[in-house]
Amino acid sequence: MTDDSKKTALDRKLISLEEDYEVRDWTKSLGCTPGELREAVKAVGHSAEKVREYLAKKK
Repeated sequence: MTDDSKKTALDRKLISLEEDYEVRDWTKSLGCTPGELREAVKAVGHSAEKVREYLAKKK
């Protein structure tokens, strides 16, 4: 089990799809589904800022 209580600045800037807790937290934060999150990361990369922009344009 990973310890998701130790967040760093990098955790807030990059989205990892490898950790279930990160997918859960990012989908909640961004108001999207896991599928939409994966699509956005595939389209624009792991930058949280770019994923936010991508998702905003889709809505």
